[in-house]
Amino acid sequence: MIGKFLGGLIAALAPGQPAQAQVQPAAVNYGLEKNWLCLPGRKDICSTPIPTTALNANGYGSTGQSIVAADPSIDCFYVYPTVSNDEGLNSDLNVREETGATQSQFARFASVCRTFAPIYRQMTLSTVAVGVAGGNVLNAGRVAYADVANAWRTYLAKYNRGRRFVLVGHSQGSLMIQELIKHEIEGKPVAKQMVRAIIPGYNVFVPQGRLVGGTFKSTPLCSSAGQTGCVMTWVSYRENSQPPDEAMFGWAPPAMTVGCTNPASPGSTKWEPLDGYWNTKSSYPALGGPIAWSSEGAAPTAYVRTEGLVEARCVNNGRRGYLALRTVKSPGSKRTDRIPGEVGVGGFFLPGWGMHLADLSAGLGDLVREVGDLSARSRTASRP
Repeated sequence: MIGKFLGGLIAALAPGQPAQAQVQPAAVNYGLEKNWLCLPGRKDICSTPIPTTALNANGYGSTGQSIVAADPSIDCFYVYPTVSNDEGLNSDLNVREETGATQSQFARFASVCRTFAPIYRQMTLSTVAVGVAGGNVLNAGRVAYADVANAWRTYLAKYNRGRRFVLVGHSQGSLMIQELIKHEIEGKPVAKQMVRAIIPGYNVFVPQGRLVGGTFKSTPLCSSAGQTGCVMTWVSYRENSQPPDEAMFGWAPPAMTVGCTNPASPGSTKWEPLDGYWNTKSSYPALGGPIAWSSEGAAPTAYVRTEGLVEARCVNNGRRGYLALRTVKSPGSKRTDRIPGEVGVGGFFLPGWGMHLADLSAGLGDLVREVGDLSARSRTASRP
């Protein structure tokens, strides 16, 4: 049922598909600043530094604030994941949960790029439940994608001016960016401006043993640190777990596998230490109960940064493809050796979703660093 739901939804988003006999809402005007969570040159969630505390083996370290770059050379365009608790199948344009997701997943990219994050009428949390249960949510998917595509075209027409860009998403946001790449970028001149797409939390299919084909016609998985025009993607599971058959994430059609790029080192199949950021105030349930981030007590800030607490390795085994995560236990350490990430519903954790909520948190510092490196190379290449 899950596979049919996802496959039908993706097919419905393709241009030229007949619309259902329902009244479509009016298009959002993305020429208005109010319809963006993040835009350059103003005070918003992305231009506001985030207080963050280092969490080391010795416990809490120094507290600092995230950086907002004055003149970055590239842009970042972000589509947030499924977070809306609004009633109905599509959210409205009044942001609540969307703000928190954007701060946690995207705001730190402001240190290396100009940030763009449209508000879109996403499929709500209720929509996912209806769709997995077999209900018809195709029109809701069309509404969400129409908004994202509209925002993208406005970005290109009004703000881009030939600049290179990075696409960032997670979960539903990654699905929307998949469709942008397929229908708005691949095979078009603008493809030359795409530095990278970072789209974890939603399956990208590739033929087994290959880096391109399947979900995308010509856009490959990233296989080296300096590569551009490629996609970084993964779905996360704990080391001693794996996607079950027909899992929501990590299970591919026959002859395919689910693409995986290690967030710390694209192309690596070894265990790599991750640089992560974690929201210590998150209300999501954690396997084993609430996490005490340090034996010293509560964290002094809402976010902590951990280096080397988590390691990750890409695994591809037939139709299964996923990023395995494990924590590093240090004798005498004051910091936790536990991390959250599973999706809990009604007191149960969903095995086919893996560590979905940790997809970006576990290696966010690595991703920001890599985009910064690519931005620096872009600036150097553009000099006469």
